[in-house]
Amino acid sequence: MDYSEDHIALAAEYALGTLDADERAQVEQMMAVDKDYAAVVDSWERALAVLNQMVGMVEPRPHVWENIRSAIGLSGAQASMVLPSAPEPVVAPAVEPVREPVHVDNSNVIDLTRRAQRWRGVATAMTAIAAALIALIGVQVTRPDLLPAGLRPKPEIQVVEAPTPVPTVQQLAAQSQYVALLQTDATSPAFILTVDAATKNFTVRRVGAEAQAGKSYELWIVSDKFQAPRSLGVIGGDEFTTRAALAAYDPDTVNQATYAVTVEPEGGSPTGSATGPIVFTGKLIETVPPPK
Repeated sequence: MDYSEDHIALAAEYALGTLDADERAQVEQMMAVDKDYAAVVDSWERALAVLNQMVGMVEPRPHVWENIRSAIGLSGAQASMVLPSAPEPVVAPAVEPVREPVHVDNSNVIDLTRRAQRWRGVATAMTAIAAALIALIGVQVTRPDLLPAGLRPKPEIQVVEAPTPVPTVQQLAAQSQYVALLQTDATSPAFILTVDAATKNFTVRRVGAEAQAGKSYELWIVSDKFQAPRSLGVIGGDEFTTRAALAAYDPDTVNQATYAVTVEPEGGSPTGSATGPIVFTGKLIETVPPPK
């Protein structure tokens, strides 16, 4: 149903609480018989409710009540009522011909004045709401933590698909593993040497080598880049021996070298060079290829 501007203004002022008792009764009667008009009033109340959410209760100071009493003349002692004196009798003037009174219809002026006051009040309220909403949006953008949980903007979740990095050749080589069988012939492996290319740590596993009384097995790296074999340490008496001695060598040297085992005095070569016979040798082969 379409409503006039007066009806819409009444609904807005009803929501603001600025109507007098008669006008409020008129609006409530219209709401009782017209559900559509009740919905108009309800929409204004929901629109103006933002102002109540933004402003808390404030108790006026005591001097405010005193100022109100002074303004309406209730402060201090009340003066006694003085009745005006009776006027002197007035002599009636001469009777003149009776003229018909001129009636001026001021209803339109009063109606237009009321309309202007209503819409001025509605415009003021809407201006306040707009200012409050602008302030609310500004706080949501700059300091959302100052707002109640219900007024905070919901975080936006963006899903970004990141491309999978392509590993370089050096990275692929560093992820592979190598192994060497240290033996005297193809049928009798003595030790298994495993090298992790990423960390350059190596592990020696005793397989068929027999313990030498008063002697120690020592592992050596042999390369054309060296003038003499370099020691990688004594192989312990346990089944597995782990070392990190290959960290000082580049990948090409590690992969292309020959690994040899000598029999040295207990605890290893006293001179830093191989003194005993070479009993086992082997070269690394790639056992676990890098991921593609």
